[in-house]
Amino acid sequence: MDKNTIKQKISELASRVAEDEGLELVSVELLGSGKRTMLKVVVDKEGGVTVGDCEKMSRSLEALLDVEDPIKGPYVLEVSSPGLDRPLATQADFERNIEKLARIVTTEKIDNQTFFIGRIIDVGEGWIRLKLDKKDIFIPMDKISKARLEIEF
Repeated sequence: MDKNTIKQKISELASRVAEDEGLELVSVELLGSGKRTMLKVVVDKEGGVTVGDCEKMSRSLEALLDVEDPIKGPYVLEVSSPGLDRPLATQADFERNIEKLARIVTTEKIDNQTFFIGRIIDVGEGWIRLKLDKKDIFIPMDKISKARLEIEF
């Protein structure tokens, strides 16, 4: 199996385990190869993920991976939360984080710029509305190259 097929299989398994544990699968990364293979799984839930949540997810996923065996050879499994500055990738991510401060980079200029920091105030089908200092701006989801929450103190 090629790396993309393996990653897809792992994503399906991890998604199943996450759902059983009451978590949402955020991302799966398969890094390196051979003895240096690392599988990074990021999960989240309403109110945030605890160390205990990550531990339970890790144990359950590890058991399933041992049975299914999609990765031939040794690997290191790391299960973590997305952190305070979590990436935003889906419409559901933006909806869940309305009223929070976000950093967004677009693939093309919108209102003569490609970098925005503002508060997410609304989300619709294929767009978000961000409150900047002096105005609101609509950003089409398909024009977003990177988005993540900003840490507020």
